[in-house]
Amino acid sequence: MGDPFMATGFGELKVFSGSAHQELTREIAAFLGVQVGQARLRRFPDSEVSFQIDENIRGTDVFIVQPTCNPVDQHIMEMLIMIDAFKRSSAARITAVLPYFGYARQDRKDKPRVPISAKLVANVLSAAGTNRVLTMDLHKAQIQGFFDIPVDHLFAAPVIIDYLARMSHPQLTMVSPDAGGAERARAYAKRLDAELAVIDKRRTDDGTAEVMNVIGDVEGRTCILQDDIIDTAGTITKGASALKANGASRVIACAVHGVLSGAAIERIEKSPIDKLIVTNTIPLSPAGRESNKVVVLSVARLLGQAIKSIHEETSVSSLFV
Repeated sequence: MGDPFMATGFGELKVFSGSAHQELTREIAAFLGVQVGQARLRRFPDSEVSFQIDENIRGTDVFIVQPTCNPVDQHIMEMLIMIDAFKRSSAARITAVLPYFGYARQDRKDKPRVPISAKLVANVLSAAGTNRVLTMDLHKAQIQGFFDIPVDHLFAAPVIIDYLARMSHPQLTMVSPDAGGAERARAYAKRLDAELAVIDKRRTDDGTAEVMNVIGDVEGRTCILQDDIIDTAGTITKGASALKANGASRVIACAVHGVLSGAAIERIEKSPIDKLIVTNTIPLSPAGRESNKVVVLSVARLLGQAIKSIHEETSVSSLFV
């Protein structure tokens, strides 16, 4: 490798990819000016993971990029097997780069006899040999405390806010689709010099969202519905309908993680949402790539800057905006 990096106690920087999002890994590696590491990730006929590293990584600083997106369990298992291989091959340090951290929505016992899956995933990553974790926009910030290893928690806000600022819509209102996201929406509103509104929502027993009320003035305004994850798009599309019913002139939705499961894209296409802005922490489904409403922003540069700072042992806090 050329020397765009300072020498550190963890040897040469190496970036490897699982199968979850090789395109993002290539973008990160290109930003860093390195090649994606050589390895063979295959599956036995019974679907077990077969993994082999095809270069010497003894004494190197390894970063493995693998968002735990659909199929979630398969990608987590791949990650654990890769980490084990690097640990047994004497890597100096192993950083799990999880742009999207799966199972983050099960972060507490909110019903009787349920697991805390986010803590379990944190435990197995540590047990496999992970030395540190780099992730982005956790569903709840306190999940960092589930790890007994260092966690660098980035936010995609600078990337999304930069895009929204360039759209330069007059009479802008940031809208949180529920009370829990109000703080995040307030932070966006402050940066964009926008008003703030919140949708009061009540969930039914089967998990579907029922919109009840819009708190704040949205009439005649461009509303930006802001969330961290859009999964089935039920909450966001019902929120958009409520805003339109309250007189909003335009509704734009934005989220960091476009999980977009099942009929999510179909719902968005039929909804009053004019545009859906997501980042590439998760690869888009074919339906998402074909949709004219979906705009994808890249977080590769942000992740690349964090990887460079971690490798050089310099501050990452300037990226926590």
